[in-house]
Amino acid sequence: MKKTLVLKVDLQEPEIDKVRIAAEFIRKGGLVAFPTETVYGLGADALNPEAVRTLFKVKKRPLDNPPIVHVGHAKEVHRLAEEASPKAESLMKTFWPGPLTLILKRSEIVPDVTVCGLSTIAIRMPRHNVALALIRESGCPIAAPSANLAGKPSPTTAKHVLHDLDGRIEAVLDAGPALIGVESTVLDMTVDPPQILRPGGTSYERLKKILGTVKLHPIAVADKELTVEKVRSPGVKHKHYAPDADVIVVEGKLSAVVNKVKELAEFYMCKGSRVGVLATDETVGHYKADVMKSLGSRHDLPIIARNLFNLLREFDLEGVDVIIAEGVPTEGLGLAVMNRLRKASGYKIVRASSD
Repeated sequence: MKKTLVLKVDLQEPEIDKVRIAAEFIRKGGLVAFPTETVYGLGADALNPEAVRTLFKVKKRPLDNPPIVHVGHAKEVHRLAEEASPKAESLMKTFWPGPLTLILKRSEIVPDVTVCGLSTIAIRMPRHNVALALIRESGCPIAAPSANLAGKPSPTTAKHVLHDLDGRIEAVLDAGPALIGVESTVLDMTVDPPQILRPGGTSYERLKKILGTVKLHPIAVADKELTVEKVRSPGVKHKHYAPDADVIVVEGKLSAVVNKVKELAEFYMCKGSRVGVLATDETVGHYKADVMKSLGSRHDLPIIARNLFNLLREFDLEGVDVIIAEGVPTEGLGLAVMNRLRKASGYKIVRASSD
Protein backbone atom coordinates (compact mmCIF):
# COMPACT_ATOMS: atom_id res chain seq x y z
CA MET A 1 0.00 0.00 0.00
CA LYS A 2 1.37 3.43 -0.92
CA LYS A 3 1.92 6.09 1.72
CA THR A 4 -0.15 9.25 1.52
CA LEU A 5 2.06 12.33 1.85
CA VAL A 6 0.68 14.94 4.27
CA LEU A 7 1.74 18.49 3.39
CA LYS A 8 0.82 21.06 6.06
CA VAL A 9 0.33 24.46 4.46
CA ASP A 10 -0.55 27.95 5.63
CA LEU A 11 -4.19 28.85 5.04
CA GLN A 12 -3.49 32.44 3.95
CA GLU A 13 -0.11 32.09 2.24
CA PRO A 14 0.43 28.45 1.25
CA GLU A 15 4.09 27.49 0.89
CA ILE A 16 4.64 27.28 -2.86
CA ASP A 17 7.21 24.45 -2.65
CA LYS A 18 4.64 22.20 -0.97
CA VAL A 19 1.88 23.20 -3.40
CA ARG A 20 4.22 22.36 -6.31
CA ILE A 21 4.80 18.85 -4.95
CA ALA A 22 1.02 18.30 -4.91
CA ALA A 23 0.60 19.88 -8.36
CA GLU A 24 3.21 17.52 -9.80
CA PHE A 25 1.14 14.55 -8.57
CA ILE A 26 -1.91 16.01 -10.34
CA ARG A 27 0.00 16.57 -13.59
CA LYS A 28 1.20 12.94 -13.52
CA GLY A 29 -2.35 11.61 -13.17
CA GLY A 30 -2.33 11.19 -9.39
CA LEU A 31 -4.89 12.13 -6.73
CA VAL A 32 -4.46 14.93 -4.18
CA ALA A 33 -6.89 15.93 -1.42
CA PHE A 34 -7.03 19.65 -0.76
CA PRO A 35 -9.03 22.11 1.35
CA THR A 36 -11.70 24.37 -0.06
CA GLU A 37 -13.92 26.79 1.83
CA THR A 38 -16.71 24.18 1.81
CA VAL A 39 -15.16 20.74 2.47
CA TYR A 40 -11.96 18.92 1.48
CA GLY A 41 -11.97 17.84 -2.17
CA LEU A 42 -10.20 14.94 -3.87
CA GLY A 43 -8.59 16.29 -7.01
CA ALA A 44 -7.58 14.80 -10.35
CA ASP A 45 -6.75 16.42 -13.70
CA ALA A 46 -10.25 16.94 -15.15
CA LEU A 47 -8.93 16.59 -18.72
CA ASN A 48 -7.12 13.28 -18.06
CA PRO A 49 -9.71 10.46 -18.46
CA GLU A 50 -7.47 7.87 -16.78
CA ALA A 51 -6.91 10.08 -13.74
CA VAL A 52 -10.66 10.70 -13.40
CA ARG A 53 -11.39 6.97 -13.69
CA THR A 54 -8.90 6.36 -10.87
CA LEU A 55 -10.68 9.04 -8.82
CA PHE A 56 -14.01 7.19 -9.15
CA LYS A 57 -12.36 3.87 -8.27
CA VAL A 58 -10.50 5.15 -5.19
CA LYS A 59 -13.60 6.89 -3.81
CA LYS A 60 -15.82 3.90 -4.74
CA ARG A 61 -18.00 6.52 -6.40
CA PRO A 62 -20.80 5.44 -8.77
CA LEU A 63 -19.97 6.23 -12.40
CA ASP A 64 -23.20 8.18 -12.88
CA ASN A 65 -22.37 10.77 -10.20
CA PRO A 66 -20.47 13.61 -11.94
CA PRO A 67 -17.79 15.49 -9.98
CA ILE A 68 -17.49 19.28 -9.93
CA VAL A 69 -14.68 20.74 -12.03
CA HIS A 70 -12.71 23.40 -10.13
CA VAL A 71 -11.02 26.27 -11.97
CA GLY A 72 -8.40 28.80 -10.92
CA HIS A 73 -9.74 31.67 -13.05
CA ALA A 74 -13.29 32.49 -14.18
CA LYS A 75 -12.12 32.83 -17.81
CA GLU A 76 -11.40 29.04 -17.89
CA VAL A 77 -15.17 28.52 -18.06
CA HIS A 78 -15.07 29.58 -21.72
CA ARG A 79 -12.78 26.64 -22.51
CA LEU A 80 -14.81 24.05 -20.61
CA ALA A 81 -18.32 25.23 -21.48
CA GLU A 82 -19.94 25.92 -24.85
CA GLU A 83 -21.24 29.23 -23.60
CA ALA A 84 -21.89 31.24 -20.47
CA SER A 85 -25.09 33.27 -20.59
CA PRO A 86 -25.21 36.88 -19.34
CA LYS A 87 -26.94 35.52 -16.20
CA ALA A 88 -24.08 33.04 -15.65
CA GLU A 89 -21.50 35.78 -16.18
CA SER A 90 -23.30 37.96 -13.64
CA LEU A 91 -23.29 35.14 -11.08
CA MET A 92 -19.57 34.50 -11.63
CA LYS A 93 -18.81 38.20 -11.09
CA THR A 94 -20.91 38.28 -7.91
CA PHE A 95 -20.18 34.92 -6.26
CA TRP A 96 -16.82 33.68 -7.60
CA PRO A 97 -14.56 32.73 -6.08
CA GLY A 98 -17.06 31.09 -3.71
CA PRO A 99 -19.34 28.17 -2.88
CA LEU A 100 -21.47 28.28 -6.05
CA THR A 101 -21.30 25.63 -8.79
CA LEU A 102 -22.83 26.40 -12.18
CA ILE A 103 -24.17 23.73 -14.53
CA LEU A 104 -23.43 24.73 -18.13
CA LYS A 105 -23.33 23.00 -21.54
CA ARG A 106 -19.96 21.24 -21.80
CA SER A 107 -17.40 21.83 -24.52
CA GLU A 108 -15.80 19.07 -26.60
CA ILE A 109 -12.46 19.17 -24.75
CA VAL A 110 -14.05 17.70 -21.60
CA PRO A 111 -13.71 13.89 -21.44
CA ASP A 112 -16.94 11.89 -21.18
CA VAL A 113 -15.89 10.27 -17.89
CA THR A 114 -15.45 13.69 -16.22
CA VAL A 115 -19.13 14.51 -16.84
CA CYS A 116 -20.43 10.92 -16.65
CA GLY A 117 -21.43 11.11 -20.32
CA LEU A 118 -23.71 14.13 -19.82
CA SER A 119 -24.01 17.10 -22.18
CA THR A 120 -23.40 19.41 -19.20
CA ILE A 121 -20.54 20.23 -16.85
CA ALA A 122 -20.54 21.44 -13.22
CA ILE A 123 -17.93 24.19 -12.65
CA ARG A 124 -16.88 26.34 -9.73
CA MET A 125 -14.01 28.56 -8.60
CA PRO A 126 -13.25 27.92 -4.90
CA ARG A 127 -12.67 30.75 -2.41
CA HIS A 128 -9.61 29.24 -0.77
CA ASN A 129 -5.97 30.25 -1.25
CA VAL A 130 -4.67 26.68 -1.07
CA ALA A 131 -7.21 25.33 -3.56
CA LEU A 132 -6.54 28.18 -6.01
CA ALA A 133 -2.77 27.77 -5.68
CA LEU A 134 -3.03 24.04 -6.39
CA ILE A 135 -5.25 24.50 -9.46
CA ARG A 136 -3.05 27.25 -10.89
CA GLU A 137 0.22 25.37 -10.25
CA SER A 138 -1.24 22.17 -11.77
CA GLY A 139 -2.03 24.06 -14.97
CA CYS A 140 -5.32 22.23 -15.49
CA PRO A 141 -8.88 22.29 -14.24
CA ILE A 142 -9.31 19.86 -11.34
CA ALA A 143 -12.23 17.43 -11.00
CA ALA A 144 -12.87 17.21 -7.27
CA PRO A 145 -15.70 15.52 -5.42
CA SER A 146 -15.41 15.42 -1.62
CA ALA A 147 -12.33 13.57 -0.36
CA ASN A 148 -14.11 10.70 1.38
CA LEU A 149 -15.35 7.22 0.59
CA ALA A 150 -18.63 7.48 -1.32
CA GLY A 151 -21.68 7.77 0.91
CA LYS A 152 -19.80 8.80 4.08
CA PRO A 153 -19.99 12.24 5.75
CA SER A 154 -17.94 14.76 3.79
CA PRO A 155 -14.49 15.56 5.25
CA THR A 156 -13.94 18.97 6.79
CA THR A 157 -10.39 18.26 8.04
CA ALA A 158 -7.34 16.46 6.68
CA LYS A 159 -7.78 13.94 9.52
CA HIS A 160 -11.19 12.97 8.07
CA VAL A 161 -9.58 12.53 4.64
CA LEU A 162 -6.88 10.24 6.03
CA HIS A 163 -9.45 8.21 7.97
CA ASP A 164 -11.13 7.28 4.67
CA LEU A 165 -8.33 7.44 2.09
CA ASP A 166 -4.91 7.04 3.76
CA GLY A 167 -2.71 4.93 1.52
CA ARG A 168 -5.12 5.22 -1.41
CA ILE A 169 -4.13 8.70 -2.65
CA GLU A 170 -0.82 10.45 -3.30
CA ALA A 171 -1.07 13.44 -0.98
CA VAL A 172 -3.24 15.71 1.14
CA LEU A 173 -2.70 19.43 1.58
CA ASP A 174 -3.63 20.18 5.20
CA ALA A 175 -4.61 23.80 5.93
CA GLY A 176 -6.86 23.16 8.93
CA PRO A 177 -10.68 22.87 9.08
CA ALA A 178 -12.94 23.93 6.21
CA LEU A 179 -14.73 27.18 7.05
CA ILE A 180 -18.24 26.58 5.68
CA GLY A 181 -18.56 22.85 6.31
CA VAL A 182 -21.20 21.98 3.69
CA GLU A 183 -20.64 21.72 -0.04
CA SER A 184 -21.30 24.39 -2.67
CA THR A 185 -24.75 25.23 -3.99
CA VAL A 186 -25.29 23.68 -7.42
CA LEU A 187 -27.30 25.86 -9.81
CA ASP A 188 -28.48 24.56 -13.19
CA MET A 189 -28.08 27.36 -15.73
CA THR A 190 -29.23 25.21 -18.67
CA VAL A 191 -32.89 25.72 -17.69
CA ASP A 192 -34.97 28.88 -17.39
CA PRO A 193 -35.47 29.96 -14.67
CA PRO A 194 -32.22 28.62 -13.16
CA GLN A 195 -32.76 25.77 -10.72
CA ILE A 196 -30.97 24.83 -7.49
CA LEU A 197 -30.15 21.12 -7.66
CA ARG A 198 -28.29 21.06 -4.35
CA PRO A 199 -28.52 23.74 -1.65
CA GLY A 200 -25.15 24.69 -0.17
CA GLY A 201 -22.81 27.48 0.80
CA THR A 202 -24.51 30.16 -1.34
CA SER A 203 -28.05 30.61 -0.07
CA TYR A 204 -31.27 30.53 -2.09
CA GLU A 205 -32.07 33.99 -0.72
CA ARG A 206 -28.82 35.51 -2.08
CA LEU A 207 -29.29 33.92 -5.50
CA LYS A 208 -32.85 35.20 -5.66
CA LYS A 209 -31.61 38.76 -5.07
CA ILE A 210 -29.38 38.55 -8.16
CA LEU A 211 -31.56 36.43 -10.45
CA GLY A 212 -35.02 37.58 -9.44
CA THR A 213 -36.43 34.11 -10.05
CA VAL A 214 -34.70 30.89 -9.06
CA LYS A 215 -36.40 27.53 -8.57
CA LEU A 216 -35.62 24.82 -6.04
CA HIS A 217 -35.52 21.39 -7.67
CA PRO A 218 -37.80 18.95 -5.75
CA ILE A 219 -34.73 16.86 -4.86
CA ALA A 220 -33.14 19.88 -3.12
CA VAL A 221 -35.95 20.08 -0.57
CA ALA A 222 -37.10 16.45 -0.60
CA ASP A 223 -38.25 14.85 2.64
CA LYS A 224 -38.63 11.41 1.05
CA GLU A 225 -36.80 9.29 -1.53
CA LEU A 226 -37.37 10.58 -5.06
CA THR A 227 -36.57 8.62 -8.22
CA VAL A 228 -33.92 10.36 -10.30
CA GLU A 229 -32.79 9.03 -13.67
CA LYS A 230 -30.01 11.25 -15.04
CA VAL A 231 -28.35 13.59 -12.60
CA ARG A 232 -26.62 16.82 -13.55
CA SER A 233 -25.21 17.33 -10.08
CA PRO A 234 -23.36 15.46 -7.33
CA GLY A 235 -25.19 14.83 -4.07
CA VAL A 236 -28.51 14.09 -5.76
CA LYS A 237 -29.05 10.46 -6.63
CA HIS A 238 -27.10 8.20 -4.29
CA LYS A 239 -27.03 7.87 -0.52
CA HIS A 240 -24.75 10.59 0.83
CA TYR A 241 -23.28 12.01 4.01
CA ALA A 242 -24.22 8.96 6.11
CA PRO A 243 -22.34 7.80 9.21
CA ASP A 244 -22.23 4.10 10.13
CA ALA A 245 -24.99 4.62 12.72
CA ASP A 246 -28.64 4.86 11.70
CA VAL A 247 -29.85 8.47 11.64
CA ILE A 248 -33.37 9.64 12.50
CA VAL A 249 -34.26 13.30 11.91
CA VAL A 250 -37.01 14.85 14.04
CA GLU A 251 -38.73 17.87 12.51
CA GLY A 252 -41.47 20.22 13.72
CA LYS A 253 -42.07 22.92 16.32
CA LEU A 254 -39.14 23.03 18.73
CA SER A 255 -41.01 22.08 21.92
CA ALA A 256 -42.59 19.10 20.13
CA VAL A 257 -39.21 18.13 18.65
CA VAL A 258 -37.60 18.07 22.12
CA ASN A 259 -40.34 15.81 23.49
CA LYS A 260 -40.12 13.44 20.51
CA VAL A 261 -36.31 13.22 20.69
CA LYS A 262 -36.57 12.36 24.42
CA GLU A 263 -39.16 9.70 23.66
CA LEU A 264 -37.11 8.14 20.83
CA ALA A 265 -33.88 8.19 22.87
CA GLU A 266 -35.60 6.37 25.74
CA PHE A 267 -37.18 3.86 23.33
CA TYR A 268 -33.87 2.93 21.68
CA MET A 269 -31.93 2.80 24.96
CA CYS A 270 -34.56 0.45 26.42
CA LYS A 271 -33.97 -1.79 23.40
CA GLY A 272 -30.26 -1.90 24.31
CA SER A 273 -29.03 0.41 21.55
CA ARG A 274 -26.22 2.89 22.17
CA VAL A 275 -27.92 6.22 21.40
CA GLY A 276 -26.51 9.54 20.26
CA VAL A 277 -28.50 12.78 20.24
CA LEU A 278 -27.53 15.57 17.86
CA ALA A 279 -29.01 18.67 19.48
CA THR A 280 -28.45 22.42 19.63
CA ASP A 281 -27.16 24.71 22.39
CA GLU A 282 -30.70 25.65 23.37
CA THR A 283 -31.87 22.05 23.86
CA VAL A 284 -28.93 19.76 24.62
CA GLY A 285 -29.50 20.02 28.39
CA HIS A 286 -32.98 18.48 28.04
CA TYR A 287 -31.77 15.05 26.91
CA LYS A 288 -30.49 11.82 28.41
CA ALA A 289 -28.56 9.55 26.01
CA ASP A 290 -25.26 7.67 25.76
CA VAL A 291 -23.65 10.46 23.72
CA MET A 292 -24.97 14.01 23.32
CA LYS A 293 -23.53 16.63 21.01
CA SER A 294 -24.57 20.17 20.10
CA LEU A 295 -24.30 21.60 16.59
CA GLY A 296 -24.27 25.12 18.06
CA SER A 297 -26.95 27.74 18.55
CA ARG A 298 -30.12 27.52 16.48
CA HIS A 299 -29.59 31.24 15.83
CA ASP A 300 -26.16 30.66 14.25
CA LEU A 301 -26.73 28.50 11.17
CA PRO A 302 -23.19 29.04 9.76
CA ILE A 303 -21.76 27.41 12.93
CA ILE A 304 -24.28 24.55 12.67
CA ALA A 305 -23.22 23.97 9.04
CA ARG A 306 -19.54 24.03 10.00
CA ASN A 307 -20.03 21.43 12.75
CA LEU A 308 -22.41 19.01 11.02
CA PHE A 309 -20.13 16.51 9.24
CA ASN A 310 -17.49 16.56 11.98
CA LEU A 311 -20.08 15.61 14.63
CA LEU A 312 -21.57 12.83 12.48
CA ARG A 313 -18.06 11.36 12.22
CA GLU A 314 -17.51 11.77 16.00
CA PHE A 315 -20.63 9.72 16.72
CA ASP A 316 -19.13 6.87 14.67
CA LEU A 317 -15.89 7.07 16.67
CA GLU A 318 -17.96 6.80 19.87
CA GLY A 319 -19.70 3.66 18.58
CA VAL A 320 -23.34 4.72 18.71
CA ASP A 321 -25.96 2.56 16.98
CA VAL A 322 -28.49 5.28 16.31
CA ILE A 323 -28.29 9.09 16.07
CA ILE A 324 -31.45 11.09 16.78
CA ALA A 325 -31.02 14.54 15.23
CA GLU A 326 -33.07 17.69 15.70
CA GLY A 327 -34.16 19.51 12.57
CA VAL A 328 -33.02 23.15 12.24
CA PRO A 329 -34.60 26.20 10.54
CA THR A 330 -34.40 26.01 6.73
CA GLU A 331 -33.54 29.60 5.92
CA GLY A 332 -30.01 30.53 4.75
CA LEU A 333 -27.48 27.74 5.34
CA GLY A 334 -30.15 25.81 7.25
CA LEU A 335 -31.59 24.59 3.93
CA ALA A 336 -28.25 22.93 3.09
CA VAL A 337 -27.95 21.46 6.62
CA MET A 338 -31.43 19.90 6.41
CA ASN A 339 -30.73 18.57 2.90
CA ARG A 340 -27.63 16.79 4.25
CA LEU A 341 -29.32 15.51 7.41
CA ARG A 342 -32.31 14.12 5.52
CA LYS A 343 -30.02 12.35 3.05
CA ALA A 344 -27.81 11.03 5.88
CA SER A 345 -30.92 9.49 7.44
CA GLY A 346 -32.04 7.88 4.17
CA TYR A 347 -35.18 10.03 4.70
CA LYS A 348 -36.00 8.46 8.08
CA ILE A 349 -37.86 11.58 9.22
CA VAL A 350 -40.21 11.79 12.22
CA ARG A 351 -42.73 14.63 12.33
CA ALA A 352 -43.18 15.89 15.88
CA SER A 353 -46.61 17.34 16.62
CA SER A 354 -47.71 19.37 19.64
CA ASP A 355 -50.92 17.47 20.32
